[in-house]
Amino acid sequence: MSPERLSMLGDAVFAIAITLLALDITVPEGLRDSEVPHALRELLPAIGAYLLSFAVIGVLWLTQHALFRMIATVDRWLLYLYFALLAVAAALPFPTKLISEYGETAAATACYSGSIALSLGFLGAMYLRLLAAPALAVTGTDPAELRASVRRSALHVLVFVTAIPLAFWSPGLAKYWWLMVIPARALHRAPAPAVPAAAGEERS
Repeated sequence: MSPERLSMLGDAVFAIAITLLALDITVPEGLRDSEVPHALRELLPAIGAYLLSFAVIGVLWLTQHALFRMIATVDRWLLYLYFALLAVAAALPFPTKLISEYGETAAATACYSGSIALSLGFLGAMYLRLLAAPALAVTGTDPAELRASVRRSALHVLVFVTAIPLAFWSPGLAKYWWLMVIPARALHRAPAPAVPAAAGEERS
């Protein structure tokens, strides 16, 4: 299967996942005027969880597009890793629902942290596969960019993995710990990979 077709499949999966997130935001029917403000306040956790997961899926989608610009050939390991990533992304509405309804519990917070760690880990493993098998990458791909992407992914995974045991001590603190991904991302910010002109002509 070509990288382009795989990327199109990923676009569809991410779009469906985002749509499913929005379906959980509902208001009871038959409310009186005086009950609407209270119902909206009750929706705030669901809206917050939706916005958080929307941002997560958006980052995953942008990252996978940057990754696929570096892939010339897909082998079975890249295929397995990508399908695993899509499986986690498609299931994100479940931990999102958990954290919107049981956000103060350790189990829900740990489940959400684990889901994000898995998705970021699969992305990082795909970068690592390209680094280990340069023949799969577009001609001219800089190994330094791949190494930077692997390090950045590892840092992000570390943030969410360490949030799992932290959630069983303090779910609220574990959520604040997620914010550590911002300085981690800034620390290892790398320029977007560019496809060399020659390689682009060969593939067209």
